[in-house]
Amino acid sequence: MTDSLFVPSRLPAAVLWDMDGTLLDSEPLWEIAMSELAERHGIAMTPQLRESTLGNSLPDALAKVHVAAGIPPADRDPAADGRWTLDRVGELFAQGLPWRPGAVEALDLVAGAGIPMVLVTNTVREAADVALETIGLHRFAATVCGDEVPVGKPAPDPYLRAAELLGVASADCLAVEDSPTGTQAATAAGCPTLVVPSAARVEPGPLRVFRSSLVGLGLDDITEAWTGGLAHIATCKNGDS
Repeated sequence: MTDSLFVPSRLPAAVLWDMDGTLLDSEPLWEIAMSELAERHGIAMTPQLRESTLGNSLPDALAKVHVAAGIPPADRDPAADGRWTLDRVGELFAQGLPWRPGAVEALDLVAGAGIPMVLVTNTVREAADVALETIGLHRFAATVCGDEVPVGKPAPDPYLRAAELLGVASADCLAVEDSPTGTQAATAAGCPTLVVPSAARVEPGPLRVFRSSLVGLGLDDITEAWTGGLAHIATCKNGDS
């Protein structure tokens, strides 16, 4: 049967979507901005440095560039560098934001099943609002940005906030992530997580179910990812892992 005719009996209370690298193929645009920032500080953006910043909050990403550039803490200006980076990202976003393969169809699938969705991103509100012009704010019951929680990903705060806004337990939600940082945040919050890696490898671990792409995603895949996480939680409570 097709998903339009068959709805599994058990579905998550909500699906919590990461944005950059999961719904939008925006990581290459962030890479341009971060590489140019690194050049402004006299260094090249190595693959290792770029991977270390993937999925980071803006302050964390800036700090890693400052460390790599050997800038003493007293000489750093995160406010100025943050402003420059956001302005550059805004320029790049305005030129067009491509979708990740299968993302539109996945969003429509979840919406069609009547499952509430929240966008949970480390991107600051200013840049996220530009991206939401492409994604569609109307798709989400709520949105949580990196500058709207005490600590961004990899801390669990963004995902805990998303569940709180919906009035549901984090374990009743399925998160969808692409990066090591985002996956760590989601699982630390207790969310079973469907991992669809993009620019960086994500290690296997508790609460994590992997899929190579969102293309062809079905409600059965969503159910299996969520219930697989619940099964792990139950096992842990029984003291078997």
